[in-house]
Amino acid sequence: MSTAATRFTETLIRGRRSKRAFLDRPVPLRTVRDILSVAKYAPSSSNTQPWKCYVLTGSARERITTAAVDAYRAGPDTLAHEYPFFPKDLPAPYSSRFNMFRGMLGDAQGVARSDIAGRRRDVERQFRFFDAPVGLIFTMDRCLEWASFLCYGCFLQNVMLAARAEGLDTCPQQIWSLQSDVLRKGLGIPDCEMVVAGMSLGYADNSVPENNMALQRLELDAFVSFIDN
Repeated sequence: MSTAATRFTETLIRGRRSKRAFLDRPVPLRTVRDILSVAKYAPSSSNTQPWKCYVLTGSARERITTAAVDAYRAGPDTLAHEYPFFPKDLPAPYSSRFNMFRGMLGDAQGVARSDIAGRRRDVERQFRFFDAPVGLIFTMDRCLEWASFLCYGCFLQNVMLAARAEGLDTCPQQIWSLQSDVLRKGLGIPDCEMVVAGMSLGYADNSVPENNMALQRLELDAFVSFIDN
């Protein structure tokens, strides 16, 4: 790989950050199609390609976000997961990383962990796709096994990197799997499809603090073992 290509790849990967506020600036549907057309070349086990995507814009996006916020307000603690996000008791060191991130995000948003009302307002922002003009909903056939999530992760990363190449930003959102009832009713998603995640897509508003957090990444030796014999 050439030096220029290396720099471009590094800039693209390092530049991908989850953004939680977006500008009121439309994204051409053609650009969304181009992003997804590139992302489809993600690897998948035996070329099974387990992904399916629903693209929400305009009045459809407004209808779904309004219904999702209403459902959350009606029962914030009753929305059912399509699959578990974390184990019931998240062990160290993952719990410390989780708590550090939540603390950083709360500080950036000016919302303390004890501020229940503030935290619920933040969840509502998630169900509005953080005001991004494009909302993506990803599903997967329930007949597939958990290994297909590995394939799906490759596809989602491709979507996010292709978006960055277009000058756009994203935020992957597992939380949309809590809104399967709303999504099935509003989008006609069949019961045989599991809601895997959502994603906000648009031009980030980098004037807000939460879009400028400097997250710590592990050093290479903390997660890599080099074995030569």
